Amino acid sequence: MSIPAIAPLTFVDDWADAFPDLLPGLWVSIKVTLIALVIGLPLGLLLAIANGARARVVRWLAVLLVEIGRGMPALVMLQLLYFGLPTAGVVLSSFWAAGLGLGLTTAAYTSEIIRGGLNAVPQGEVEAATALNLSRTDTLRFIVVPQGLRVAIPALMGFAILIFQASSLAYTIALPELLAQAYSWGSSSFKYLPVLVLAGLMYAVITIPAGLLTERAERRLSRHL
Repeated sequence: MSIPAIAPLTFVDDWADAFPDLLPGLWVSIKVTLIALVIGLPLGLLLAIANGARARVVRWLAVLLVEIGRGMPALVMLQLLYFGLPTAGVVLSSFWAAGLGLGLTTAAYTSEIIRGGLNAVPQGEVEAATALNLSRTDTLRFIVVPQGLRVAIPALMGFAILIFQASSLAYTIALPELLAQAYSWGSSSFKYLPVLVLAGLMYAVITIPAGLLTERAERRLSRHL
């Protein structure tokens, strides 16, 4: 009676075969995440500022956009941009549909994170700026926004990790990111378990150090707040 091979040992051979195919997918996932952050963080800042605007229409519009963005699942957003927009004559590649969709989701969620940071700025500093005859724009630019973003940095870093993980949703719109490459390799070899475990480990290689960096940034910044 033969003794079955230990699973981790058999996994190693499968991982060696699958890794070259999965590595380009990991790079695609990283690029989509970067695009989403480049789009989403500035939009999130604008929405956070608009949320505190004096004009009621601007404030209500910002709240409406944020609630729609937070209420719509990221997967639905990706499907809408990739499959829905072509019916209106706008065609996006799977890469840009994923980047824009995750970027809009990022904007909605980070706007609340940034708004919390802006609200954490001591009111006394805002009043001091008013006493110095600084305009509302200059007060935001030189006092509120820099300090508010500093407070929000750890939470924004943590959300960036979540967006990297959410990039796996892009496999549903035919983007050859990490999970899509894992499924492709699994369908051709009929070995889904080892390749999906490898994909999970490759995500972890990025997210675990990023999480530790986030904790370190939070501890370091908290000493100055």
